[in-house]
Amino acid sequence: MVRGFRLIFATSLLLMLLGICNGSKIGICYGRNADDLPTPDKAVELIKNQNINSVRIYDSNIQVLKAFANTGIDLMIGIPNSDLLPFSQFQSNADTWLKNNILPYYPATKITYITVGAEVTEAPNNVSAMVVPAMTNVYTALRKAGLHRKIKVSTTHSLGVLSRSYPPSAGAFNSKHAGFLKPLLEFLAEKQSPFLVNTYPYYAYQDSSNNVSLDYALFESSSEIIDPNTGLLYTNMFDAQIDSIYFALTGLNFKTIKITVTETGWPSKGSPKETAATPENAQTYNTNLIRHVINNTGTPAKPGEAVDVYVFSLFNENRKPGLESERNWGLYYPDQTSVYNVDFTGRGSVDVNTGGNFTSGNGNGNGNGSFWCVASSNASEKELRDGLDWACGSGNVDCSPIQPSQPCFQPDSLVSHASYAFNTYYQQNGATDIACSFGGTGVKTNKNPSYDSCLYMTAGGKKTAASNVTANATSWGQKGYSVPSPYYYYCLLVILFVLTKLSDV
Repeated sequence: MVRGFRLIFATSLLLMLLGICNGSKIGICYGRNADDLPTPDKAVELIKNQNINSVRIYDSNIQVLKAFANTGIDLMIGIPNSDLLPFSQFQSNADTWLKNNILPYYPATKITYITVGAEVTEAPNNVSAMVVPAMTNVYTALRKAGLHRKIKVSTTHSLGVLSRSYPPSAGAFNSKHAGFLKPLLEFLAEKQSPFLVNTYPYYAYQDSSNNVSLDYALFESSSEIIDPNTGLLYTNMFDAQIDSIYFALTGLNFKTIKITVTETGWPSKGSPKETAATPENAQTYNTNLIRHVINNTGTPAKPGEAVDVYVFSLFNENRKPGLESERNWGLYYPDQTSVYNVDFTGRGSVDVNTGGNFTSGNGNGNGNGSFWCVASSNASEKELRDGLDWACGSGNVDCSPIQPSQPCFQPDSLVSHASYAFNTYYQQNGATDIACSFGGTGVKTNKNPSYDSCLYMTAGGKKTAASNVTANATSWGQKGYSVPSPYYYYCLLVILFVLTKLSDV
């Protein structure tokens, strides 16, 4: 009897640890409040080519759900505020919606979350009282279908749900929302659903640039801000905002509720007064954000704890009202050209071009057609080998110049050879962002990588010599490996310990 109990306990612990050690995930918000957007099928291809595995949409559009079928991408879908009344009034409305809008497409479309309402405390009409009844009815409909453990139900919040956020340890919910928050948090704790929040360091900087430095908002600060109550050190605004939510939850004795960031990002363009809304700052923020999240560093108050984050957003949305920045949060224009480059693997480096539109479909991102695609020096040997083999095989690249005794063989390194092959494929296939993907190991650059007699192809199939550029054989010769975070090794050690105990049972 005792032996059986130990086996069950150890197995349960192992499964729990395997779930925890999956780490943080980076996703993207796919809004469609714009003209001339690509079809959902094309948008999904764009998402797949960026190696994005989690997506948030704001409704349950059938064409979008179909487009995500059999992709393996986790999908968060939304029920808008305008539908809260019928969902909250009658269980039959939630049942019918699930039957017609979800069940026909699940599990081919991998729906993992349903958000019921969005930022209701900011809504002009008072709809917050409808949220928990609507969530309860949606959860009950899922339970009837046997999906309540596979699809989580929650609702999203703005940071305005707090009355205090600084210092983080003083984080507290606004008391005027108490009647809404108490049953909501009880629901989340009981159903083990996360607290969903939209956090924007951009607005914290824009609204209080005298107190918040731009570097602190962009993850670039070299100094630390100390929370006087806890002594915790903060080097970026994002962590401080997340921890203010943690402390607010703890203050109400909801310590077990996890946090997921359903929107964060930085605009690439704004009104004359929005001087921080630039492509350079947007690229810096999102690049540093992604690296911060996938390293599983957690926050000062919750070190090593996974926090899933969704970047806002996939496309610029020209129909959104408000300031100019509201229409310029996207990574892509509606024609699928990049506003700026972001590597969702968090490994590669990106070049900052001050010209605004960093890339275009024909590679003329800086106005003279001089963009190249090279291999990331931080990619693993296997990733580079797979990309090189594919380019020289199925990609139909002439790889003879990187063979022994040929002009591009030296330096004899995997990164150098892959760079030549990646660039040739990129130029032969329209010099598009997709053509420089290679599973996240391709990186666009406006610096000519040609050297000596090794000439890299440019747009139009021409090969040009470097202009005052020499190959950095030292850095390219290094084998780049993705280094797991210390949290990963900690999890691995604990799992090995549990496996050892299992073998003793």
